[in-house]
Amino acid sequence: MTVGVTLDTTGTDFLIDDAVRQAREARASGLTSLWFGQTLGHDSPMLAALVGSAVPDIHVGTSAIPVFGRHPLFVASQARTAQAATGGRYHLGLALGTRLITEGALGLPFERPVARLREFLTATRQLLLSGEADFEGELVTARTPLPARVPGAEPPVPLLVAAMGPQALRVSGRLADGILPYLAGPRALEEHIVPEVTRAAAEAGRPAPRIVAFVPGVVTRDAEALRPILHEQLSFYAQIPSYARVVELSGHRHPAELAVVGDEKDLADAVRRYRDAGATEVVVGSTGADGDASRLRTWEVLGELA
Repeated sequence: MTVGVTLDTTGTDFLIDDAVRQAREARASGLTSLWFGQTLGHDSPMLAALVGSAVPDIHVGTSAIPVFGRHPLFVASQARTAQAATGGRYHLGLALGTRLITEGALGLPFERPVARLREFLTATRQLLLSGEADFEGELVTARTPLPARVPGAEPPVPLLVAAMGPQALRVSGRLADGILPYLAGPRALEEHIVPEVTRAAAEAGRPAPRIVAFVPGVVTRDAEALRPILHEQLSFYAQIPSYARVVELSGHRHPAELAVVGDEKDLADAVRRYRDAGATEVVVGSTGADGDASRLRTWEVLGELA
């Protein structure tokens, strides 16, 4: 069973050294992968490269870089540099992003997101496979007039997408190596997400895609005290239509209802449910709400499952 965790880098006093220390703790717990969210703070590919270089036995990934406001040439350059730095243990995750950030923070129109994703993936895939691109779409153009070699960037960086809607799943199945669904419960995975992306990959003659399910979770002795905190932390996602839809497809009304909060058995059972629903990998997101001791115990449980 492939099991990983995310690192919460959003604290105001979180240092690079903290990321390296926690990565070593995760590996000592038996975990095989560590993922970094892309925020407006730490740059996730750079952080992954630094951590993966310092901790040589763990895979590192980005989940996920929005395609709006980025360009395939530069994203692929970041990814291939991280691949070289980590000795082939980097995984690139892309995302559509949200209208709130795209328009509110970047000042860019959130228009034709699936078409942009399709073209971004097409160009990025060329770059990750060969270091070169010659692509001109309606929304994205990517050409390499000079060689774009990164020695040591082998094998090609795995390309994944934080896709959950039908159109994004179809595009990802055809062009990516897998998907990174978040807040998609076992029911949504089994009945909607896995069949859609798997069918698209098969129609394109591609291998079965990786399904890397991201799940908020923590082992705690005081679940009832923690639930209101998680409800507040995850309320942001209730405002985003794509997340609200997948939460509903999962049989819930609020994203916090998908958080796994309880004892060791609760967490182990939840991981197995996601695997039974079609997840090839399960990544548990640290909530940061119950202290280091709880985080370490959560990682130990997950390491035993791994």
